[in-house]
Amino acid sequence: MSKDFPSEYIKSLLAVLPELPGCYQYFDEQGVIIYVGKAKNLKRRVSSYFNKNDLNLKTRILVSKIRDIKHIVVNTEQDAFLLENNLIKKYQPRYNILLKDGKSYPWIVIKNEAFPRVFLTRKLVQDGSRYYGPYTSSQHASNLVDLFKHLFPLRTCNYDLSDGKIQSKKYRACIKYHIHSCCAPCEEVVSKEEYNSNIQSIRDILNGNSSEVINNFRRQMMEFADELEFEKAQAVKEKLELLTTYHSRSIVSQNSQLACDVFSYIPNADGNAAFINYIKVRHGCIVQSYTLDYKIQLEESAEELLSFAIQEVISRNTDMSRELVVPFMPDVTDDKYTYTIPTLRDKKQLLELSEKNARLYKLELIKQEAIRTKEPDNVRLLSLIKESLNLKELPHHIECFDNSNIQGSDAVAGCVVYRDCKPSKDEYRKFNIKTVDGPDDYASMYEVVYRRYSRLKDENKAMPDLIVADGGLGQMKVMREATEEALGLNIPILGLVKDNKHRTRELLIGFPPKAIGLSKNDQIFRFFTKMQEEVHRFAISFHRDKRSKSMTKSQLEEIPGVGEKTISELLSKFKSVRGIKESTLEELVECIGKSKGNIVYNAIHTDDNK
Repeated sequence: MSKDFPSEYIKSLLAVLPELPGCYQYFDEQGVIIYVGKAKNLKRRVSSYFNKNDLNLKTRILVSKIRDIKHIVVNTEQDAFLLENNLIKKYQPRYNILLKDGKSYPWIVIKNEAFPRVFLTRKLVQDGSRYYGPYTSSQHASNLVDLFKHLFPLRTCNYDLSDGKIQSKKYRACIKYHIHSCCAPCEEVVSKEEYNSNIQSIRDILNGNSSEVINNFRRQMMEFADELEFEKAQAVKEKLELLTTYHSRSIVSQNSQLACDVFSYIPNADGNAAFINYIKVRHGCIVQSYTLDYKIQLEESAEELLSFAIQEVISRNTDMSRELVVPFMPDVTDDKYTYTIPTLRDKKQLLELSEKNARLYKLELIKQEAIRTKEPDNVRLLSLIKESLNLKELPHHIECFDNSNIQGSDAVAGCVVYRDCKPSKDEYRKFNIKTVDGPDDYASMYEVVYRRYSRLKDENKAMPDLIVADGGLGQMKVMREATEEALGLNIPILGLVKDNKHRTRELLIGFPPKAIGLSKNDQIFRFFTKMQEEVHRFAISFHRDKRSKSMTKSQLEEIPGVGEKTISELLSKFKSVRGIKESTLEELVECIGKSKGNIVYNAIHTDDNK
């Protein structure tokens, strides 16, 4: 920017800005709004754009394009936030955060009419009808509507079923009544009270209160059975089984009174996007969930993005709970709601489930983009690993460690190296444990990791992008002590938690460690499982070789007159005791001399004749 920037006109606008809460709008030379912001103090906030010298690149570009400023004063910061949100949606300024949500999601609507219909729609009409959603999965919404059709024979026609037209016998029951998929309110086969009772049951299910409807079906079934109407009892039983199956899949807490709205925040590793998942919980059941995808423009904070996401969800829902479960406090709060940052039990588990959904959504987008651009499989996998572990760089270089010993004897460790998701066997390394006595896996891991990276550091060689521990929390902790605390290195560490059958069951990353939340069939999970198998194979093979050589060496040490140097020469040439036994006297003499050759030959053949 030039020295005469800001212009005299901009300076005059800054001089008269009030020190009050409100929203400001920046315009370019064409008079187009390029940015909308909120502030507790308009004068201080807007002036900061022109007074600071440490603005990031995107903000400097924005400021260089500002040719006019307008502002709107409001009463509170909350009002400023709501106004900012509305202005961004209306004008979609180039430099504001952008909700990447151009899709039209389905809703389930209960129409505001006599004998209400229940169906899917993508249009919200302000006619007094009750809308539930939006549902990110049209299949899930369609399955719900099908469930209602099986449970309650509601009408699907769009007739005007006013009392007068029904009384005048204007309509006749159609084929759907005769196949038992409609209760024919048009001919007064069902009363308005009974029909509305079914509608209320549907409302209860959509609000997560399936247990009340289940209890009603159970009472009906028992009443029919007591009256010996077994066909009707069987029909209700089938409905009960359908609803019970749906309910069991939705329930996430045994606390049937639990009602809250859960928000989680997962950033993109590049810092240019964020994913905020929303889960609606009612009566201990999940009744709705979707993920909002925000594109970050001017390095907006996580707190700001969370505020925008909460407001977006509130605008889409008419029955928000008074309790919002959040990972951290948003930038702007609303007195209507209580904000909970959970630490224990049900709400903590819900937040973790929400985070898992956000991560999976993010990975699905990456997979779709990789397929669209036809990236090679290993490049696609690198991108998936980077995003799922929230790494700053692609993990081109990954190293994984494992220990192997029997009751502490012949303790060794192995390190396998992967380059671009493929084994680099020339770079595999074996380690004899030197400083640890007895079976202490943690101390052995510390020694090996310290030796490995202190040497790389001394030789000024590149460090790996990711270290993998073939173990859980304990090994991750000692790896961190060796790299970060002892050597001053900052290398991401992944832990492979194993089950009682020594198979990987979970991936952990970060400190404090968090579960990645991937299924065992996920491509990333399978990749690290194969890496675990490879390092285990490599370490245990080294251990077996060392143990075999130790046993061989001990047999040769029992021969009088044979020392360390002679044993080394024999093993170097004949490899094993068996190879020595199968050699001729002449071969032994040639290797270690006439005198010692005769001693060894006689000793091993004497053992054979015993």
